[in-house]
Amino acid sequence: MGLYQRLKSDLQQGRFAPGTVLKQTELAAQYEVSRIPVRDALARLKNEGWLTGHGKRGVAVPRFDPLEVEDLYLMRMRLEPLLQELAIPHLNGEILGRARDYLDAMQASAQPLQAQPPEISAMEIGALNWQFHTCLYRPANRPTLFAAVEQLHRQCERYIGFQSRSLDYQATSQREHYELLDLLQNGDSKAATALLEQHIAAAGRALVEHLRSDGSAE
Repeated sequence: MGLYQRLKSDLQQGRFAPGTVLKQTELAAQYEVSRIPVRDALARLKNEGWLTGHGKRGVAVPRFDPLEVEDLYLMRMRLEPLLQELAIPHLNGEILGRARDYLDAMQASAQPLQAQPPEISAMEIGALNWQFHTCLYRPANRPTLFAAVEQLHRQCERYIGFQSRSLDYQATSQREHYELLDLLQNGDSKAATALLEQHIAAAGRALVEHLRSDGSAE
């Protein structure tokens, strides 16, 4: 795993508290690399919204913003059901089977059995979650709408780890994912679209309420 991915994973898992100022020299020593890859990784993470400017050239871990979360879920709960609705006529058994494989991979990783590998990180859960939804959205063949939804998911990434740690929301999310997939396989398009909207809205509201009552927000 490259330095960019390592830093991103550590940010998502809360290893740097909101408000922490990140210094290139300290990170270079911590990750045992030179300052050049640190500088490049920090610049990329800042451009993607994972970090914010601090002072003249520094960067810091942004605080969680309940207003940002609210805006993101309000946009998602309108655009994603629309994209899914457009994709539904083009779904088939192969696509739905692939989507279920992604859900099963997330589910297996959460089982506390000795035979299972260690629990996957929030970043890996986020990637599997997006792959699941991608299976159901791409068949719409609406590249502009898909790109807008993909960008919203990227902006949500830094909240996934916090939501998993603070709200223990993964089990609820997984249950709703399986319910959504069952509805799609049974051809109940209207109920599936309604469930997706509710799925996004409920998770968003829960996180907003938590942030507004928690010291992690500004």
